[in-house]
Amino acid sequence: MAPAVAQHSGFRETLVVATKKELSFTKMHGCGNDFILVEEAAPALTPDLPELARKLCDRHFGIGADGLIVVGSSRRPGCKLRWRMFNSDGSEAEMCGNGMRCLALFARERGLVKEDRFDVETLAGVITPAILPDGRVRVDMGIPELRRSRIPMLGPDSEQVVGEELVVDGRSFTITAVSMGNPHCVIFDDSLADEEFLRVGPKMARDHRFPNGTNVEFVRVYSRRHLGVRVWERGAGPTLACGTGACAVAVAGVLNGFTERLVHVSLLGGDLDVTWLEGSGHVLLEGPAEKLFWGQVLIEG
Repeated sequence: MAPAVAQHSGFRETLVVATKKELSFTKMHGCGNDFILVEEAAPALTPDLPELARKLCDRHFGIGADGLIVVGSSRRPGCKLRWRMFNSDGSEAEMCGNGMRCLALFARERGLVKEDRFDVETLAGVITPAILPDGRVRVDMGIPELRRSRIPMLGPDSEQVVGEELVVDGRSFTITAVSMGNPHCVIFDDSLADEEFLRVGPKMARDHRFPNGTNVEFVRVYSRRHLGVRVWERGAGPTLACGTGACAVAVAGVLNGFTERLVHVSLLGGDLDVTWLEGSGHVLLEGPAEKLFWGQVLIEG
């Protein structure tokens, strides 16, 4: 498009008018963890997805969300779909349990799949969501990774990180590290005041011992089948819920002898059910997902 030319105070001022395209989107949430979902084939989708995520997820100047999910076809044998998931700061996440439940309902509604159960290609491998008769979604999150080098976390040459001390901001924490395709640092201590949680959370998420950063969960044990969790998500900050985090705390609860293998996880935005299967070692995450609204947003192109 040619630039528009305007006259102003006796001199010529050139106004560059950028072309804009309409990008269709759907806004969804899982237990308050909210996402913007778009199709990879959308003509208006820009190639700079990290920058697009930052703009669209901005709660003041954009749509507002914890993350952007881009859904497309997979070339991997057996997989129907492929996703890319970007946090609100533009960083790309390997996996997201709440986002995966939203994707399942989005894909069915948009006609991208016809089945109730299908495979999705992610950076964490193949993940399988299943839409249940009551509208909830169960996600087979795969087998948790417990090896220090694969989480990854630097430190002593130990096979697992269970009950290890980590000093952050002058305070000692006892942590358990688990990867659910993305790293998690689980702390069974819910005594932090809000201001301390907001100060310690980001420092722990960026601690040098986690080369890729980490999500952080502070956990209260109500019973052997019920946990309460506060989350600081890598790349998003404090969120109302974290699906992979709920899975990580369930696994950590078993490793520390606090819980059974089936546990109810209460987060600020809602409740999730997690089962760590004893035979296969797979973790099943079950919970709601809901469409909030859909619309179009103007994207410069």
